Amino acid sequence: MRIVIAEDLWEPLPQWMRARYEVIYDPELFADEQALIEQTQSASALVVRNRTKVDERLLAAATELKIVGRLGVGLDNIDLSVCRNRNIQVIAARGCNANSVAEYVIASMFYHSRFLHRCDDLARQGVWDRQLATGSEIAAKTLGLIGVGDIGQRVAIRAKALGMRVLAFDPLLHEASMLVQDFGVERTDMDRLLSEADFVSIHVPLTPDTRHLLGLRELRKMKPASVLINTARGGIVDEDALCEVLVEQTSRFAVLDVRETEPPVEDRLRSLPNTLLSPHIAGITHESSARVTDFVLRGVDDALQLRA
Repeated sequence: MRIVIAEDLWEPLPQWMRARYEVIYDPELFADEQALIEQTQSASALVVRNRTKVDERLLAAATELKIVGRLGVGLDNIDLSVCRNRNIQVIAARGCNANSVAEYVIASMFYHSRFLHRCDDLARQGVWDRQLATGSEIAAKTLGLIGVGDIGQRVAIRAKALGMRVLAFDPLLHEASMLVQDFGVERTDMDRLLSEADFVSIHVPLTPDTRHLLGLRELRKMKPASVLINTARGGIVDEDALCEVLVEQTSRFAVLDVRETEPPVEDRLRSLPNTLLSPHIAGITHESSARVTDFVLRGVDDALQLRA
């Protein structure tokens, strides 16, 4: 059986996989649509990250395909309806990078509150001014979570341990949940969350219903000195609206690990001083990369053995 890996594993390909399967491993294959189609025509499994478009055209050509392995959790680059109709199993690395994303969110809040980069710059310039280097605590601040799935829950628990008040908007969160009963997370609606939170962190998938979930109306509801953190998907935030709000209110701040187009082509947000930008790496650490690769490749192997 043939397995095609169309993006970088960021870990060595295990020898056991090469011994068991014909493996086509090309980290740049995703960028050549025709070559990708040709390689997957006889493949039993396809392993991707988020840059490979597993769309109807590719799936129609891959007549032998049984498994799609996703090195991550977002599935917006995979046509799930076609996979369901074709009985193609999709294996995602759910939970494998959740700790990494949760720590990135916490780090972002500390980054904004203590601005150690500014302290370092001042000290290196010989400016020993403790007033200029004085930040604020995140304890007693309010964190608003839009979505409390696996990652959102981990962020909530860590934030509560740091003494924060946590608001959550998620239709699936109920009064008897662990977060509410054991950790004191407050259920609320979107408008209240946006108007009361000092930090707003997004943890929902990108779907037709969540595209531009935060537009101009929602962004303007946020507090004047609030911080928006997006580690989910870029399309959930209307970037034009965000840019407008950040220009209007320079006390506002945005931490964006994900963008509507990746990488951005014309990036107005890059020129704004009240942004922190990173290249979709919130879930990527040495530890999470090892977990993701092992989980997905072993999952693909197990599924192929069952369907052999």
